[in-house]
Amino acid sequence: MPDEKKSAPPRGPMGGPGRGPALGHAKPKNFKGTFLRILGYLKNSRLPVFLILITLIIESAASIINTLALQPIINQYILPRDFSGLAKALAVLVVIGLTGVAATYIQTRASILLAQKTINIIRNELFDKLQALPLRYFDAHTHGELMSRFTNDADNVQLMLEQSLAQLMSSGLLFIGAIGCMLYLNPLLFIVTGLTLVLMMFLISKMSKISRRYYKSQQKLLGSLNGNIEETIGGLKEIKAFNHEEKAKEEFDKINREFQESATKANFYAGAIMPVMGNLNNVSYALVAMFGGILMIGGSLNLGALAAYLQFSRQVGRPIQQITNQMNNIFSAMAGAERIFNMMDEIPETDEGTILLDTEEENGNRGKWNWIRPDGSKIPLRGDVRFHDVYFSYDPDKPVLKNVSLYAKPGQMIAFVGSTGAGKTTITNLINRFYDVQEGSITYDGIDVREIKKSSLRRSLGMVLQDTQLFTATVMDNIRYGRLDATDEECVEAAKKASAHPFIKRLPEGYDTVLAGGGGSLSQGQRQLLAIARAYISQPPVMILDEATSSIDTRTEQLVQRGMNQLMEGRTVFVIAHRLSTVRSSKAIIVLEHGEIIERGDHEELLSLEGRYYQLHHGLSVLS
Repeated sequence: MPDEKKSAPPRGPMGGPGRGPALGHAKPKNFKGTFLRILGYLKNSRLPVFLILITLIIESAASIINTLALQPIINQYILPRDFSGLAKALAVLVVIGLTGVAATYIQTRASILLAQKTINIIRNELFDKLQALPLRYFDAHTHGELMSRFTNDADNVQLMLEQSLAQLMSSGLLFIGAIGCMLYLNPLLFIVTGLTLVLMMFLISKMSKISRRYYKSQQKLLGSLNGNIEETIGGLKEIKAFNHEEKAKEEFDKINREFQESATKANFYAGAIMPVMGNLNNVSYALVAMFGGILMIGGSLNLGALAAYLQFSRQVGRPIQQITNQMNNIFSAMAGAERIFNMMDEIPETDEGTILLDTEEENGNRGKWNWIRPDGSKIPLRGDVRFHDVYFSYDPDKPVLKNVSLYAKPGQMIAFVGSTGAGKTTITNLINRFYDVQEGSITYDGIDVREIKKSSLRRSLGMVLQDTQLFTATVMDNIRYGRLDATDEECVEAAKKASAHPFIKRLPEGYDTVLAGGGGSLSQGQRQLLAIARAYISQPPVMILDEATSSIDTRTEQLVQRGMNQLMEGRTVFVIAHRLSTVRSSKAIIVLEHGEIIERGDHEELLSLEGRYYQLHHGLSVLS
């Protein structure tokens, strides 16, 4: 990430990193479009979709038929005492019930298969898009925000496909079937049930809205609470050093109490829905029983119909609650899917370069590398990099580089010094084409870098950054990351050149030691030595060292510097210096301030000018 423009993550209550805005219960902006787009992923899974629809119908029909069958069983078999007919009817109901169970099993398996297959495709497409996005996109979005697309958002979509949609359709079919059967059994009696259902839906709607409001507040406060805990744990030494334990407890207690109040109200209203529904259902049942008894006495309703109707009145309230719950889950899933698709729809990194790097040579012999034009002609790769009147800005109103011209001849080491935000890292990002210049040009062996294919350009460049990224793999594999076809012997030789071999041999399993958690068990200096070995094995003609020694002690710096000297030998090198002691041997030192070159020359020449470099050298040992 460039030093001139870093996207600040949401802040916690003490100024530290928070979790950002809560996304729970959010509604999508384009529900229809997002839903249709998800359905588009189901076109290659027609069999599971067909099985789900058919089994849902069978499952719902079995449930409704079993309840409706109470009328003939009571009227035709129980009251006339026809035990033979009753046994046959019960046997038929058992078969229907088992059919419903089998349908439920098949529907569950098909839903899981459909959901897992679909979310696997979505995650793959999302990850592929992640690799194609420009660095600018990652500068504008926090890591946690991007990771949530693969975790929370994708999980919500999976849950919707696996459970919510099927339950919503099942509840809808049961509700419609129950209403239809009650109207069939006695339309007059349905007036009582209908009034109760209207009251139920009204109360559920009101209570759900109140509950959602408090849940949003709860999620927001949960983010603040987690941010406070994260910040407190991270800054525990400072808290103890300045005797701020009581202050930290007061701040935590305040947020924790607010979270408690919001969570209590949210869970109260959410939890009250079921008891309210249950009691209203009991009231409805009692009223139906009372009016049904009156109708039966009057001769307009038989006992079997009343028994079946009473059972349906018990069942009809449950689908309403289930539909309400599943709609909340579906809205949440659609909001997550919308965020996923927004990321998928981002414009990928463009690459109009046509000049390729001759990769026939992969054994480290740099002298035979060539640029290949589309017509097949070759240009020797020498490592001559030049800036010609370059202008660049992340924000149109705030230029970062202004009229920058410089050159690095093959084999030269060029150092950049200056204050934070001066434009040092931006220069190296432009060489890599992580960003493209807006005015002027950068040439590499006389070729505008925009004409070079990005993969070829970056293959010719090596980077050692201030923050070393190690992967969960063996030490050997982390070194081999610089060139995947490198042999074990080449990796060991690279480690020796980087002065990393001695400490690697002291590890529990040497080169086969598995590094986890970004190499947290290693010191900063050891991680830097592995980064140098990784860069060494790629044997790039041009090297970029971005403040590679800024976070290590002076003794370790000597080891790292020895490894970098091996790495820099015979190459064009760009160094972003944090300590001025690391740039004394540079062929040219370029001093940047506010995006402009204000001084250039070697160490002695710049000291003799008694300008900005002289001030930095005599006033500060470390650049700010």
